[in-house]
Amino acid sequence: MESDERTKVCAVELAGALDIKIRKLFQNPQKMLSPYIKGGMSVLDIGCGPGFFTMEMAKMVGKTGNVTGADLQEGMLEIVKKKIVKSGLQNVIDLHKCQNDKIGLSKKFDFILVFYMLHEVPDQSAFLKEIFTLLNQDGKVLIAEPKFHVSKKEFDHSLDLLRNIGFDFVDEPRLSLTRAVLLKKKTGV
Repeated sequence: MESDERTKVCAVELAGALDIKIRKLFQNPQKMLSPYIKGGMSVLDIGCGPGFFTMEMAKMVGKTGNVTGADLQEGMLEIVKKKIVKSGLQNVIDLHKCQNDKIGLSKKFDFILVFYMLHEVPDQSAFLKEIFTLLNQDGKVLIAEPKFHVSKKEFDHSLDLLRNIGFDFVDEPRLSLTRAVLLKKKTGV
């Protein structure tokens, strides 16, 4: 993960490819996330891109919940902002622009989604430590990486970092073309 190409952030110009309807056949947000997200929860979609998961998570948490869509690129957040206005979910979704070297939030979350973006982070250790601080004691984190882009060895390296930070493994969800792990904070950490 040292090369610039490996950590290159998906360009805003490619947002349309991340948001096509056929994607729901392989990565249906409702099917993938409904076991973890319930009404009234506080949820973070880190690296939200054009909001493919953000919008669906907002429906899952309902009017009593909150979703924060966070991304490094203002252009991605502008795309999500337009969707929010069209959907009437302004009271459910907040948007946050991350800094180059940190997420920059202080709020705690019940569920955090890190989908197909961990490999883009130059300092995974610092990023995962920040995720740890953002998670409620009983919260869960789902980390998913594309098999076609992240090798088992690279994913195992990320898993080692997660263990060292203080995460416990809950499950390894089976997601199409994806390496995934569901985590929680170790008890007493």
